[in-house]
Amino acid sequence: MNRDPIVDEIRAIRDAIAREHNYDLDSIFQMLCDAESKSERVHVSPPPPDVGPLPSAPQLSVAADEAPPRR
Repeated sequence: MNRDPIVDEIRAIRDAIAREHNYDLDSIFQMLCDAESKSERVHVSPPPPDVGPLPSAPQLSVAADEAPPRR
């Protein structure tokens, strides 16, 4: 399998950033939020996807005395 130099570079950068923050995800996230807030670029968040109505839970119509025996 051939190695992709671009993927290798991205992974090296990602590891360097993680190492700089002792692999602490909260610290990495805070650094990214700070960088985003200092940036002059416009950042937008897409709206949540419309998944439609959620299915309702099935209704049980079996009376307690008709329920199958428990094992």
